[in-house]
Amino acid sequence: LSRNTIWGAAWALLDRSRRFRWIDLLILVALGGLLYGVVFSSAQVTGPMRATVEIDLSPWALPGYTLQSLFRGLAAYVLSLGFTLVYGYWAAKDRVAERVLIPLLDVLQSIPVLGFMPGVVLAMVALFPRSNVGLELAAVITIFTGQAWNMTFSYYHSVTSVPVDMREVGTIYRFSAWQRWRWVELPYSMIGLVWNSMMSMAGGWFFLMFSEAFTLRGKDFRLPGVGSYMSVAVEEGNIGAMIWAVVAMSVMIVALDQLLWRPVVVWAQKFRLEEGGQQQEMSSWLLDWLRYSHILLFLDRRWAQLRRFFSKPALRRRPHRLEIGALVGRCMPWVSLAMFLLLVLVLSWGAWKLVGLMRHVSGADWLHTSIAGAATLARVLLAVVLGTLWALPAGLAIGLSPRLSRIFQPIVQVVASFPAPMLFPAAVWAFAVFGVTVDWGSIVLMLLGTQWYILFNVIAGAMAIPTDLREVAESYRLNRWQRFRTLYFPAVFPYLVTGWVTAAGGAWNASILAEYFVFRKETLQAVGLGAQITEAYNNANYPLLAASIAVMSLVVVVFNRTVWRRCYLLAETKFSLSK
Repeated sequence: LSRNTIWGAAWALLDRSRRFRWIDLLILVALGGLLYGVVFSSAQVTGPMRATVEIDLSPWALPGYTLQSLFRGLAAYVLSLGFTLVYGYWAAKDRVAERVLIPLLDVLQSIPVLGFMPGVVLAMVALFPRSNVGLELAAVITIFTGQAWNMTFSYYHSVTSVPVDMREVGTIYRFSAWQRWRWVELPYSMIGLVWNSMMSMAGGWFFLMFSEAFTLRGKDFRLPGVGSYMSVAVEEGNIGAMIWAVVAMSVMIVALDQLLWRPVVVWAQKFRLEEGGQQQEMSSWLLDWLRYSHILLFLDRRWAQLRRFFSKPALRRRPHRLEIGALVGRCMPWVSLAMFLLLVLVLSWGAWKLVGLMRHVSGADWLHTSIAGAATLARVLLAVVLGTLWALPAGLAIGLSPRLSRIFQPIVQVVASFPAPMLFPAAVWAFAVFGVTVDWGSIVLMLLGTQWYILFNVIAGAMAIPTDLREVAESYRLNRWQRFRTLYFPAVFPYLVTGWVTAAGGAWNASILAEYFVFRKETLQAVGLGAQITEAYNNANYPLLAASIAVMSLVVVVFNRTVWRRCYLLAETKFSLSK
């Protein structure tokens, strides 16, 4: 070997080691920052409860507030993901429990956040009267109510629509329930679950101002965060603080998109259902950097060694492991039955208490509530239709084109994750300028927060279309309308139905903000259930509040059973790629 060759190899090795150390240093710094954030948030959570929380509207206070809101959102997402995997799987596998679990999910999705917050806040504060733990848990649970239902609907539908050939593979290889879930059902539902996770995070941010700036009976349950910062800025009319809150929220969403969701979307592409054809190329700069890390490479090798150790035939074939697995398999139906009976008992007790509370509602209030329910239903359906008109073609274009996907996916994720209520003051000001009434403007306000459910599900459905089917359409030289009618629309229709259901549920939930709004100390109120719920809550009229929520839940369940259920059956029978 020549001297130049040796020096060249040494310099290349030194350059690679430097690059490795630089990336590893960034990882260590990031882990240190994460640890500091956890310690900082833990100190805030476990601190003594204060009678009032003063929100500093200085821009320098926003980084700490934003960090606390971020940790609440991530904690709620972890809770939502666990709920999704358990509840969705239970509803998909137990046909008896499904008849109760899915209507119950419809009800939970439609109940506004004001229907959850009073009971949740009072219960958590009573459990932790001397610290902020109760208020923090109440905020996390409130954000959870804006995240979990969309993910659960998507996961349930994915598990129930696994192609027949994939189910047969599990049967032929005699997969256990755990193996079938791990190797068949979860991978098949991964793309939809990832995209709906992003949408669920956006749904959680939607009610951030409510969850962090909650008042009940004149008592302030405010928590420091970017949501409470924005709430105080709106109350005081501080335009500069509102702009700073929007900037802080935008920076957090962009960072979360680039550091979490974009890598997860790229990673989830390996779960696409393909039988050939050219796959879409997607990339993430963060994943590209992490591939050069010594630390992650070391952890990956140790994890591989651990997996090889536990996958040894001697360990797999231990008799006691087989006996435990068989015992768990025999006990699962009884566990499901016990959980179902407990659920029915809790629901029966809750219904009895609710009926006792609604006995104080007069006949005139029931009539007005029915009229308000019809008005809100019309706005919800119109918002879903308007959202579909643009989200369906836009979602197909983004999901089917690798070039458009690289450009617009980050933009869509950031825009959809931004909490729409922060834009409501500007929208209401625009309504006043152009002379738009609250009854019509509330439809636009609903659309700001619910259209993304449709778009994200269409994008997920378009990305899941097998490439070989698209190549067949190109081989037969089908025009755009023929491709849409024979391939694209049937393929994304199951995802589109999920988007319709979750968008409608989100619109019902958003009605409490869209139909009742305070702008410059002036109350703008439309005729609808959302406005009636907000007004009843502000006046502490709990019988009317319970009656309004009951009517809203009844309308949602009836509509879902008569309309959306038929759409689901149509998706499973006529528009399924596996049939």
